[in-house]
Amino acid sequence: MTDRIAFFLLLLLQLTCALFFLWDIGSSVLGLRSAPLSWALIELIEIGAALGLVLGVAVTAMMLSRSLRARAHAEESLRLASGAFMDVLEERFETWALTPAERDVALFSIKGLSTAEIAALRNTSEGTVKAQTNAIYRKAGVSGRPQLLSLFIDALMGDALPGIEKPS
Repeated sequence: MTDRIAFFLLLLLQLTCALFFLWDIGSSVLGLRSAPLSWALIELIEIGAALGLVLGVAVTAMMLSRSLRARAHAEESLRLASGAFMDVLEERFETWALTPAERDVALFSIKGLSTAEIAALRNTSEGTVKAQTNAIYRKAGVSGRPQLLSLFIDALMGDALPGIEKPS
């Protein structure tokens, strides 16, 4: 929240400085100044406005740099989490002693594909996919796809749901 406020104040400072320069040029061109200001005061105001713009650019560059670093960190975390998820999948598939065909079906099922879509991808019948899915659920000790997916989410989160034992 503090970053948002700082960013808003920085934008306000830059806008004020830019409007001052526009007013100064416009009033000179159109002859709008009624009371002349001393050159020393005008120079001080212009220096202040220029410093405000430079400060705004410098702080904006720092905020952009911080934002890009945070984005890179988030992308790296996502990449690691994706790899960790695949590691958890492989570990569980080995623990449950799934056949290669069951591994494929389990992976497609976890990805959210329907029985018909899995059958089409594997060039097999829906009945075969259903039988393999039932074998996967039996080996995993779950009753359906939501519980199967929950096992992997719990493993990544580091804790199982109350009352449900983690598979060893």
